[in-house]
Amino acid sequence: MRALSLLALGGLVATPALADPLKLTPLIDARLRYEHVEQAPLARDADAVTVRVRSGFEAKLSDFSFLAESEATFGVNPAYNSGVNGKTAFPIVPDPENIELNRLQLQYRGLKQTVVTVGRQAITLDDQRFVGAVAWRDNEQTFDAVRVEWSAIRNLKADLIYANNVRTIWGIDGGNRFGPAKLSEIGGDNVLANLAYKTSIGTLTGFAYLVDQDQRQVFVNSSQSYGGRFVGAYPLSKTVKLTYLASFASQRDYHRNPNRYHADYYAGELGIAVRALSVTGGYEVLGADKGAAVTSFQTPLATLHKFNGWADKFLVTPPNGLRDAYGSVGYGWKTAAGLDAIALVASYHRFASDRLGQHYGNEVDAQMSVRKGRYTALLKYADYRADRFATDTKKLWLSLDWAFS
Repeated sequence: MRALSLLALGGLVATPALADPLKLTPLIDARLRYEHVEQAPLARDADAVTVRVRSGFEAKLSDFSFLAESEATFGVNPAYNSGVNGKTAFPIVPDPENIELNRLQLQYRGLKQTVVTVGRQAITLDDQRFVGAVAWRDNEQTFDAVRVEWSAIRNLKADLIYANNVRTIWGIDGGNRFGPAKLSEIGGDNVLANLAYKTSIGTLTGFAYLVDQDQRQVFVNSSQSYGGRFVGAYPLSKTVKLTYLASFASQRDYHRNPNRYHADYYAGELGIAVRALSVTGGYEVLGADKGAAVTSFQTPLATLHKFNGWADKFLVTPPNGLRDAYGSVGYGWKTAAGLDAIALVASYHRFASDRLGQHYGNEVDAQMSVRKGRYTALLKYADYRADRFATDTKKLWLSLDWAFS
């Protein structure tokens, strides 16, 4: 009887373990990239060849998951200004050599329709115009944060984040000696709140983003932004779809920012997709106040490369603000020539100031990507022709990505 009792007790103890076994998933992705930059008036061109590897694992047990991931970037051909290597004779390619802990997070899903994530994590909100992971660069932007995502009411989702540290793309060698915007990490009490309601024709989102940057060198980036956006698509027929976006936000100085300013943001976009062909036009304005430095609308936590041209001339909004009128055309094949996907896109931007009517310049961008299994190859080009802002810049990228997860 005692032996049977022990066996029965053992079965009861073992049952939950059998019902919820520990699941381990390796996380590995690698990128080999060549980036060429020609920028007037610099006499030397940048020719950067970099390798970036992220590796780690995710362990899941019942309602808990634990994720750990390292990140390493190596300059195979470091003939470029990484922003922190002192090679100022070259144009900048912001992919410094680096090795660091990229993500270390604990997640709990045991509460009804609620996900809680604690630790160093990648965060992207909406289209990443205000908050993103900057995945285009080799070194990802991550946040030391507590995040609560709640969706207990149908079609409604609340996302609340408190982050007391931002790990930037500048890596372990970043610091004030390379300029005020190239710190390895930036502390502060950042509060990011997002409330989205999904309808049959699109998603309506309200947001409040309180960006607090505590290092003296970047006090001017502290801001409070409040706004909303509506994005959606409407089928006109079985093969034709209308897409649309509208957004508005108001921004003021916050916390230790020594500047006193107020600037508005608004954007509108309209597109049409006919099977694999898409055509889009849009207009985005990052407003200015009185024309003083860093008193125009800024989004320092965004994935900035996605917006205002791939040449990256407007990562910091000019003192007189920015107006970006743009159009793009794209075409994609899901399967072709033995490949899993092929995508082509080209776009044009006309840049101007928000005040004083200055024409900044124009830009043409083009990209082709192909995917086969775990591999993705990319060819990308940007050509910025300056008028009243910055200088002529051409960029070319060739990259190969491989991912396993």
